[in-house]
Amino acid sequence: MSSAPDLKQLVEALGDAIVIADATGAITLWNPAAQRIFGFTESEAMGKSLDIITPQRLQHRHWEGYHKTMTTGQTRYGNDVLRVPAVHKDGHSLSIAFTVALLFGSDEKVSAIVAVIRDETSRFEEDRNLRKRVMELEAQLANPSTTSPT
Repeated sequence: MSSAPDLKQLVEALGDAIVIADATGAITLWNPAAQRIFGFTESEAMGKSLDIITPQRLQHRHWEGYHKTMTTGQTRYGNDVLRVPAVHKDGHSLSIAFTVALLFGSDEKVSAIVAVIRDETSRFEEDRNLRKRVMELEAQLANPSTTSPT
C-alpha cells in the first residue's frame, strides 16, 4: 500500500516555478524554481505583490484580469498556456509561459491563484532569430538582384 505523496517535497523538487497568490495578489508560496527563474529568495517574495515579477507597463492589465478572475471564479488560462513577459530581480526581461489553477475557500469563492511557470526566454529568443532569418531569406528570394554571391 503506497502512502500519499509528500506535496511539500513535490513542490520544492519541480523544475517549474510554483507561485501562489492570495485574493489580494500577495505571494503566499514561492518554490525554489521560482527563486531560480526570478531571482527573489522565498523570504524576499513572500507577502509581496505579484508586481515584483510583472513588467510595469503590463501591471494595469494584469490586475484587471486578476481581479476579474477573483470576482468571477473563472479563468481561461487553466488549460491554455499564457506566454507573457516578466521581470527578474536584477531587472532583465524574461519570457515566461504558465497555466493557472484556482483555489476555492469553504465559501466557494476564489481564495488564491496558483501559477505553474516555465522560463522560455531562450526559446523565445531562438524563435525570434529564426523568424528574422526567414524574413531575410524570403526578401532575398523575392529580390534576387540584391543577393550577394557566395
